Amino acid sequence: MLNLPGLGQPGRAHVAAEERCWRETDTALTGDYPRRVHKTHGQRDPAIAFPLAGTRDDADDRRQANRAIAVSAIGLAVTGLVELLLALLTGSVGLLGDAIHNLSDVSTSAVVFLGFRLSRRPPTEKYPYGLERAEDLAGVGIAVVVWASAAFAGYESIRKLIDHGPTSFVGLGIAGAVIGIIGNQVVARYKMSVGRRINSATLIADARHSWLDALSSAGALAGLIAVALGWPWGDPVAGIAVTIFICHVGYEVTADVMRRLADGVDPDVITTAEAAAGSVPGVIHAHARARWTGRTLRVEIEGWIDPDTTARDADTLGRLVAAELSCQLPEAGSLTWTTRAAPV
Repeated sequence: MLNLPGLGQPGRAHVAAEERCWRETDTALTGDYPRRVHKTHGQRDPAIAFPLAGTRDDADDRRQANRAIAVSAIGLAVTGLVELLLALLTGSVGLLGDAIHNLSDVSTSAVVFLGFRLSRRPPTEKYPYGLERAEDLAGVGIAVVVWASAAFAGYESIRKLIDHGPTSFVGLGIAGAVIGIIGNQVVARYKMSVGRRINSATLIADARHSWLDALSSAGALAGLIAVALGWPWGDPVAGIAVTIFICHVGYEVTADVMRRLADGVDPDVITTAEAAAGSVPGVIHAHARARWTGRTLRVEIEGWIDPDTTARDADTLGRLVAAELSCQLPEAGSLTWTTRAAPV
């Protein structure tokens, strides 16, 4: 329905005029041809006409992702609570920062889970691409938690270094740090494995976050060993070192998420897509662009073909391009094919 900005909703006269325009256009385009041109209502993805020969099972991917999130959340909650109890007992700021960081990861798991749930929603008139971007937005939540953890760990470490705070029950603190290293490494490896298998940037970012927590635990362990050797400043200095590691990983996670949200893509994807289209007989030249929406790599290709090619043959070329693209760029999840008349 025609609706020009600033003019409000169309009145009956506008509606009647538009319907008359459709009838006249229908007659002009079809003539005596038995089929009629009609207006399509609802959502339609142009990529449906050129399906890719992918084998990805989206429902299974989501089950794996949800399972990874739930298992990791339980593991981090147990690890964080054990570390928190031991940190309160020993007074170690390194262990305390690590414990708070682990427990905050449980909240990031909830954010990731919410992102996966929202991304399941189908396209609508308001969101014609669906809500697959929700997975990328969940990555923003992870980045925020990483930077907040860096600020907290840095503040506590500097405060203890200035105040010369004591550390007691060092042996228990060392045990807690070892538990933190093991727990975070197991969770990080599990999430990274699942994230790479289903091609989820958000789950991979969350796995890097858990790997960071293992480094944080290692830093706390080093500080407690230094205290055991007679260097009381070892604990806060280790906390500062952990803060630097957190900032580094925070930068990497933020850069990855922002690249996705800004439609950044590996240049090799564009080169491969254009080469795949250009290798199909009948395609004279091709331009491509691509972007990620959640776990779907959407590729758009403009192909220059013989101007005398019929629409039916142009569509056939598009399906041949889709088949070639599936072979050369298997991670592609959607193809939009558009034809242009090549210069004579």
